[in-house]
Amino acid sequence: MMQTEAIKTEHLLDLSHTAAAELFGTCSYPWEVLPKIREFILKLGQELSEEEYLHPSEDVWIHKSAKVFPSAYIAGPCIVGPETEVRHCAFIRGSALIGQGCVVGNSTELKNVILFDSVQVPHYNYVGDSVLGYKSHMGAGSITSNVKSDKKSVRVHLPEGDLETGFKKFGAVLGDHVEVGCGSVLNPGTLIGRNTNIYPLSSVRGFVPEGSIYKKQGEIARKQAD
Repeated sequence: MMQTEAIKTEHLLDLSHTAAAELFGTCSYPWEVLPKIREFILKLGQELSEEEYLHPSEDVWIHKSAKVFPSAYIAGPCIVGPETEVRHCAFIRGSALIGQGCVVGNSTELKNVILFDSVQVPHYNYVGDSVLGYKSHMGAGSITSNVKSDKKSVRVHLPEGDLETGFKKFGAVLGDHVEVGCGSVLNPGTLIGRNTNIYPLSSVRGFVPEGSIYKKQGEIARKQAD
């Protein structure tokens, strides 16, 4: 499969595990949802049941089964799904759609993101202008870098050539069941295929195929079948 095909939404993400399935259905590539997240949350929030969701401040909806620590900061628009935990000093800057059973941890910062169900960003993470697939996990201190140092638009680096996104802000897309090791940096325009592990302290750039173990740039191993 050409990598331009492998990075399409249907090959990275299970849309049955997000309230944003309708939004992704309008896009070929998952990063195309980024400029649409805010308006989608505002629309979806108006449709949520008042019996199931609290509405503590403007454009913020929190499921009654979610646990939000008093020290957490949540700006709208934001939806926090069922059984999700938003821990001490989490900083949610807005345009964040957080699924069911997620963990947003101590001093973690979110901005313009979609977290699918059961995503964990539990310790000192920055996730901006990004999409994290079902049951993906970012180790302590791992971050998405969402702006290039030269401030030019982000390109996705592929063997068959760079793919221009047209966005100046685009962090990463993690496929379902991705594990990112502690202290790693996902450079602008990073895409990681399903069931892939990233070694701790990695600097990741471009596309990492599904079912891989990323050791360092240029050294990617295929996972052995169980």
